Formats: sequence, C-alpha cells, structure tokens
Amino acid sequence: MGSNPVILEKLIEKFERFPGIGRKTAQKMAFFVLSQTREEAEDFANAIVLAHEKIKRCAICKNLTDEDQCKICRNEARDKGTICVVEDTRDVLAFERTHEYTGVYHVLGGLISPLEGIGPDDLFVKELLSRIKEGETKEIIMATNPTVEGEATALYLSRLIKPLGVRVTRLAYGIPVGSDLEYADDITLYRALEGRRDI
Repeated sequence: MGSNPVILEKLIEKFERFPGIGRKTAQKMAFFVLSQTREEAEDFANAIVLAHEKIKRCAICKNLTDEDQCKICRNEARDKGTICVVEDTRDVLAFERTHEYTGVYHVLGGLISPLEGIGPDDLFVKELLSRIKEGETKEIIMATNPTVEGEATALYLSRLIKPLGVRVTRLAYGIPVGSDLEYADDITLYRALEGRRDI
C-alpha cells in the first residue's frame, strides 16, 4: 500500500480494475479525480451511477441503449433484412464509424469459449434465431473477431442459421487474425465488409 492514505489507495485500486490500466495510470487517474472540484467529482460519480441505472439491452438487437430499442433498430431507413452479428457494442461502434453499413446488428454479448465456461446458452443466440424466424432476414453477416473463439462462434451459428434458408456470410480477412474489430481503422473495416463471403 505504501505511504498513500487508505482512501486514496482504495481509489487507485478501483481504477486498476479497469481493462488495460496498470498501477501508474491508475494513480494518475486517482490524482486527476482529486484535482477536480467537488462539483466535477460528484458529476463524474453521478454519471457512473446514472449509466448503471439507465443503460440496458435493446429489446431487439441487444445493443446498449437507454430506451427500449436502440437508435439503429428504430431507424426506418436501415435495411432490416441484413443483420451483422458482433461480439459486443464496441464492434457496433466500429462499424458505425465507417458510415457504409446500412443494415442492423445483433450483439451476442460474448463468444463461445469452452475454456472460460461460456457456451451458446450464455449468449444472445436464441434471440438471434427468433429474429431470423420472423422472416424478414435475408443475410446474416458473421462479424465476430478473427480469433479461435470468434471462428468457432461464427461456424456454430452458421450451422444453426443455414437450414432456415438465410444467406450466411463472413467478413473478408482485411482484418489481421488475432486482432480486435474495435481497433481496426475505417478503411480496413469497410474492405472487410465489402469482401465478405459465404461460410
């Protein structure tokens, strides 16, 4: 714990729990919070509490939203016949940055990973199949990360979806294997989307 006061140390430990944040960065964040006015600190704390209270899953695509349906699902101009299946909300944001994709999404909430104890029942797979069975879907784009888990999830889902008479495609490999979609640049994502293929 060192020479830091107990309360400060607790704040540092909370920031250290953030993904990719080490001890030094956590200390910088803690000292930044302490340098703020009381009003700024309260505003920051309230934003966290409000997000926990108000943010929920979209009733249709399982993206994060503060309403029953997200803006994308409510948008009548979007092509409801094309569903891009992604791991989480960060991937939706990555595709939306391209301003090229006009379909809708389905957020799985993770990937199948037997080593971590995550199976199909732990993801929003049933909800995806229900959407497809409604009959409007013409194409499912598997946009899971090009990792072992991402490939396994895409393959599993394609085996469930193909018998329903819907075209299933996979992103082309403009995206390096082992990387995350959220870190891909707009051009790479656009080319991967344009070069998708049947699986």
